[in-house]
Amino acid sequence: MFDLLKDLWSFMRERKKFWLAPIILLLLMLGALIVLTQGSAVAPFIYTLF
Repeated sequence: MFDLLKDLWSFMRERKKFWLAPIILLLLMLGALIVLTQGSAVAPFIYTLF
């Protein structure tokens, strides 16, 4: 996992693609939100946001 993050960071640094960082962070946060709320009482309220 850390190797993937290290490779991703070196790619962004070499190619000057720092605009990818917020997109990746947002996708990770949305994925964590979906995983953590799966099967809970909060799930119907999250589905209404999207």
